Amino acid sequence: MKAILCTHYGMPENLSLQEIPVPSAGPKQVLIRVHACGVNFPDLLLIQNKYQFKPELPFVPGGEVAGTICELGEGVEGLELGQAVLALCGWGGFAEKVAVEVDRVLPLPSGISFEIAATTLYTYGTSYHALKDRAGLQAGETLLVLGAAGGVGLAAVELGTLMGARVIAAASSEEKLALCRKKGAVETINYESEELKTRIKELTDGKGVDLVYDPVGGKFAEAALRGMAWKGRYLVVGFANGEIPQLPMNLPLLKGCSVVGVFWGQFSKLEPMASDSNTRQLLAWIQEGKIAQHIGSRYSLAEAPRALQDVLDRKMLGKGVVLLVASI
Repeated sequence: MKAILCTHYGMPENLSLQEIPVPSAGPKQVLIRVHACGVNFPDLLLIQNKYQFKPELPFVPGGEVAGTICELGEGVEGLELGQAVLALCGWGGFAEKVAVEVDRVLPLPSGISFEIAATTLYTYGTSYHALKDRAGLQAGETLLVLGAAGGVGLAAVELGTLMGARVIAAASSEEKLALCRKKGAVETINYESEELKTRIKELTDGKGVDLVYDPVGGKFAEAALRGMAWKGRYLVVGFANGEIPQLPMNLPLLKGCSVVGVFWGQFSKLEPMASDSNTRQLLAWIQEGKIAQHIGSRYSLAEAPRALQDVLDRKMLGKGVVLLVASI
């Protein structure tokens, strides 16, 4: 079968389209014929050996897929051959077929396409866990989202609005901010041309924001923390900027605020019942039309390395997806 292979750690340009053996479904696994695979920032970290999970070389990137079951492993119950599913495989998704542990597979609800299913769990799952479980977001609070036009950022804008927050979206261009406004942001900040802390204070009448959602890190982290309200919560989601910020720890003391880590991947493994409940809520909201993934770019399997490069270059608006037609 065809797959994108990482044979040594490095940048997306090192990945190659190759023919590799078809995997088989082991005990408590299903083999999925992949129709679509989401493109995510953790895929970039995996191929650079910078992520918390470290598959052995060589491996196939791609962590969230949607497709149909083509083989059932021993001991699998409740799923059927030919059934449409979505799955969190961690890696292996940029391929025509992938074997996935059955406890990481969910039936695909009616009315949800393969490409939407394959682009939902990482972004919306992360953002809903962050806002609901880690921050305890309450209606009426003010939420600042950094990197707001990226995959998880745009999901946070949309979910924050749905949950009753006043959302301020921060991004690097007017094109990105316009998309954020379409998803519900009531105020926007271009942090490439405006001073972030000053604009936060202006937009909140000096009070500051109750929550900061930060998947970016880098130079804007301290300014956002300085724009925090009393008893606010700063959500550390990731470091897409590539720089892990060194925050002055006197600021949480002075503001009585919390710096809260968000590791959705580990949450989904260690608290599977809570994670499944969140996922089912998100799928219900998709079916009801309350949230809708913005697919910024679509790619063929051969173009998957370019998709990851687009994420690295911050060219992606919303979410990217690799679309496949399995030939075997």
